[in-house]
Amino acid sequence: MAEILIPRPASTVLTVRDGVDGYEILMLRRNLNSDFVGGAYVFPGGGVDESDAAPETLALAQGLDEEQASRRLGLEGGGLAYYVACLRELFEEAGLLIACGADGERFHSEDHALRLRMAQYRRAVNEGSLRFVDMLEREGLRMDLRGLEYLAHWVTPVGPPRRYDTRFFVVEAPPGQIAAHDAGETVADTWIRPVDALAQCERGELEMIFPTIRNLEAIAHLRSASEVLSYARAQVSIPRTEPRIIERDGALTIVVPGDPGYD
Repeated sequence: MAEILIPRPASTVLTVRDGVDGYEILMLRRNLNSDFVGGAYVFPGGGVDESDAAPETLALAQGLDEEQASRRLGLEGGGLAYYVACLRELFEEAGLLIACGADGERFHSEDHALRLRMAQYRRAVNEGSLRFVDMLEREGLRMDLRGLEYLAHWVTPVGPPRRYDTRFFVVEAPPGQIAAHDAGETVADTWIRPVDALAQCERGELEMIFPTIRNLEAIAHLRSASEVLSYARAQVSIPRTEPRIIERDGALTIVVPGDPGYD
């Protein structure tokens, strides 16, 4: 019998902003050569690293403590690291920094010299020569978790060579900052309305994986960035969704709890 891989803890974030005709969401295209969903459009995110749970890192979290974060995620402990990983990955993969000063004032990057410095920091963090937490300390910043809302919980089904236990979050894009893919793990970025992303996926013009599609479907009816945040905030209990891959009529198909054949 093949070994069943234990899913790795991961975080991903749906970054939203208001547009001319409804709200838009940031999506990144994975490198075609990636060994995980290469070519697919995804939300910024990745695995929760040990450094995300380090005391010096957690000490720079503003607006949420370990007990509150774990309770929200339905965990006995370790919940705050998921929130930290979410903002770290957003900075690494998209160049957006959700932060504030020690006084709680939100971080702004309108200054040209500061933008250049943040771009240099991002390259260093992605290269591994600088830790995300060290960058924050240099600039006197803290991770701002006050606007980060928990949205969904998905686990990769048994079968694929990589499995993730992923918490999905949503946050509003920071004003004055420009999102950009990292030209490494991701090769393109776009702001798109969820309804348009779903329509393009249906036509085969934009590749997305199952959890991405389902999360977009869950919020596509909402009208603004604030409505998306309110929707996530209002959820009392978020279920753990682990799809299964089954054979039906000679073809493999993905089913979730409640679908025929799941049990």
